[in-house]
Amino acid sequence: MAETQSTHPKTGYCSATRIYHSLFPPSPLPPPSSPLSISSYALSLLHSPANLTSAALSTTAFLIDADSADRLTYSAFLQRVTSLSSSLTSLISLNDVAFVLSPPSFHIPVLYFALLSLGVAVSPSNPLASQSELAHQIQLSKPSIAFTTSALAHKIPPNLPVLLLDSPEFLSMLQFRSPITNTTAAVKQSDPAAILYSSGTTGKVKAVVLTHRNLIAVIAGYYHKKLSDDAKRGVFEHPVSLFTLPLFHVFGFFMLIRAAAIGESLVLMGKFDFVKMLEAVQRYRVMYIPVAPPVIVAMVKSDLVDKYDLSSLQLLGSGGAPLGEDVAERFKARFPNVDLIQGYGMTETAGGVTRSTEPDEVKRYGSVGRLAENMEAKIVDPESGESLPPGQRGELWLRGPAIMKGYAGDEAATAATLDPEGWLKTGDLCYFDSDGLLYIVDRLKELIKYKGYQVPPAELEHLLQSIPQIADAAVIPYPDEEAGQIPMAYVVRKPGATITSSQLMELIAKQVAPYKKIRRVAFVDAIPKSPAGKILRRELVRLALSASSSKL
Repeated sequence: MAETQSTHPKTGYCSATRIYHSLFPPSPLPPPSSPLSISSYALSLLHSPANLTSAALSTTAFLIDADSADRLTYSAFLQRVTSLSSSLTSLISLNDVAFVLSPPSFHIPVLYFALLSLGVAVSPSNPLASQSELAHQIQLSKPSIAFTTSALAHKIPPNLPVLLLDSPEFLSMLQFRSPITNTTAAVKQSDPAAILYSSGTTGKVKAVVLTHRNLIAVIAGYYHKKLSDDAKRGVFEHPVSLFTLPLFHVFGFFMLIRAAAIGESLVLMGKFDFVKMLEAVQRYRVMYIPVAPPVIVAMVKSDLVDKYDLSSLQLLGSGGAPLGEDVAERFKARFPNVDLIQGYGMTETAGGVTRSTEPDEVKRYGSVGRLAENMEAKIVDPESGESLPPGQRGELWLRGPAIMKGYAGDEAATAATLDPEGWLKTGDLCYFDSDGLLYIVDRLKELIKYKGYQVPPAELEHLLQSIPQIADAAVIPYPDEEAGQIPMAYVVRKPGATITSSQLMELIAKQVAPYKKIRRVAFVDAIPKSPAGKILRRELVRLALSASSSKL
């Protein structure tokens, strides 16, 4: 929907339609009817005059192995993609689905780009998932083939054809061969490009169908923003980023494609390790790391960071879960020369739909920034369905070219999440401020109802994490006969800390309204989290209820 004269220049809010519009200039997108895959689009940006030269493609590393220091140049990467896509045409067809189960390696980006160029939907999953979880995902996405490793092959159902990424057969497919012509001509932008699995923090995992157009819209925004920033600075620095992100998660998936589109050198970690991350920053002069909030918390609290040269680090991009304002402020105090930017997105939005990029936005630590290019939003009252103006809290609804096609194998969930006008109901309680900055309060389904009052767990978690003796914390609803639910905290103490549950409850009680007080505490060794860093509250709820029933 186009902006009107009643759209506020600072908030982007249109009082006539009650819709928020992006304040960024629209990113140019290819005509929707043009046949185009996301891989072809990303590589066309890579080859654009503003990016790497032909000579640079043969010398610039696209992928660097953090452990072995092995490198794969852009030229070698492109050659492998061409060879693999040529080899795979005899095994898979346009609009097939390919299930991918593997730890990070150089093979994964090559495989993703080869499959996408053929119009095959990529459906990657967590290598740590159980066989029953994988069986559920495969039932939803209905793949025709699985790519995995010999160590993980036993997890794949026996009726699904498998190609092992560490087999001589696959390795031979990476060897140079003449490409088959017209392999990408039939790929429509509306075709499925990826089927990614939602984190399932509040229930059963869903299979999110993202189209080539969805991913093109996201990558276009990042690419044109980079061009604008380079022009403002008047200088081009070759970016080197470090990936602590799982490549099967939407955050890692679209950031990988983004890295290729802008000619970035990407340092891959096979498995996240905090010390190895610090070593990699020092060794490879890493400038940028996209991270989940637990990594930022560790950088704030760990004494190890002082042992490494992190002077190359310019930027940390936080996403995947809420970041506490106190943590952000302490990070900035400890790393004054490193920008900490926050963004917001979901699997259902193909990645980031808001971000903090300008200096005034970066300083607003509690915010996740402004609406990205080509996006619209509404804040909807969950009770009345009324669309709300700036400063008022409600459910965030989003609309734009990055919004998913739907959930594979679940028409009911699709209908409940996408309305007929294309609005995605995020399930997040949010508000826009008077400057058009978005603030995430909490998940609507995770709000604790104490005597009718709504208590956001994230608010209490941020307060707990600000206590020096606390390494991590999570807050859940605990059933109570009188109040309905009470806030219960699961807490990880730092080594050597002796703080008690009563001391914790007293500290928090001094900082919140009476109905928000934590009324029950349990100490644990670790908080269960999704690969993106989201707290798996349902696991803690089960733990709390089982502990309660065992005492009956």
